[in-house]
Amino acid sequence: MSLDLEDLRVLEAVLTEGSFSKAAVKLSKAQSAVSYHIKKLEAELKLELFDRGGYRATLTPTGVVIWNEGRRLLRLAERLESLSAHFTDGWEPRLELVIDGALPIEPVLRALKVFVTHQVPTRVQLKTAYLGGVKMAFERDAADLMVVTSYQPAVGFSASPLPTTPMVLVASAEHPLAQRARVDHSDLHEHVELTIRDPSRRSEDAAQFGGDRVFFLNDFVSKKQAILMGIGFGWMPANVVGEELQRGALRELCYEAGSRFNLTPHLVYPTDRPLGRAGDLLCELIQQAFSMEGPLRLPPSSLERWVGRLRGQGVEVEEG
Repeated sequence: MSLDLEDLRVLEAVLTEGSFSKAAVKLSKAQSAVSYHIKKLEAELKLELFDRGGYRATLTPTGVVIWNEGRRLLRLAERLESLSAHFTDGWEPRLELVIDGALPIEPVLRALKVFVTHQVPTRVQLKTAYLGGVKMAFERDAADLMVVTSYQPAVGFSASPLPTTPMVLVASAEHPLAQRARVDHSDLHEHVELTIRDPSRRSEDAAQFGGDRVFFLNDFVSKKQAILMGIGFGWMPANVVGEELQRGALRELCYEAGSRFNLTPHLVYPTDRPLGRAGDLLCELIQQAFSMEGPLRLPPSSLERWVGRLRGQGVEVEEG
């Protein structure tokens, strides 16, 4: 059996308009052509789809079942046609982003929300890794973009700096270090330091204090939990522990060499695999999201090519 989608489209018109003659007007076809498509479909299925005894074109019980499946097939075909048109117009089928878990995820999610709101057809995969693991995942999976906390310029990559992210040295309110008015390097060596394991194993964390007792954890969620339990102290992203610091569950240590430092994250992509429309748009939105609060606007460089299509879909777009 070989179904013709045009037969299904004609069937839909007949059911929507209620008669063969009205379907012919809607489709700008002769009524005989409409009848031909329906008979051809019935012959292909070896079934009678219509009860032709009444004034309106009415499906038989068997025809109802067939049309329920046929309607799904038509919608799927329309979706495939739409996706094909999008990709022909420059949209990538997939886009993969790897982000360091030390950085706030909210700006990236706000950028992705624009993709959802405006029905960008590209399938996006977001992964989280830490330290050298970000680049490892990026290279292993041939990802398109990565947001790293520390970037060394390299041939074959384009990198754009993002606003700094503060790191703060903390311990639980009950930890002995939190009771001290001043903490020096030797004081830290008396206690367990908590840090994130670098899966690349190429270098030690430059912010480590070099004590004998170091516990390595896989992510900042488990590290924060360990610090809250009083197991040890460690550096944490300010955005991850802001609430706990505010309510006093954690305390910023009065470390003599400074209890804060800033990370300067970078948005990086390989120059030998140029980004498509979705990648360009996501880059612009991420940079915008890290720099501002509130709803994002389509970037000026993307706005012109978007406005016509979105307004055609009934979406209001604020310019300026």
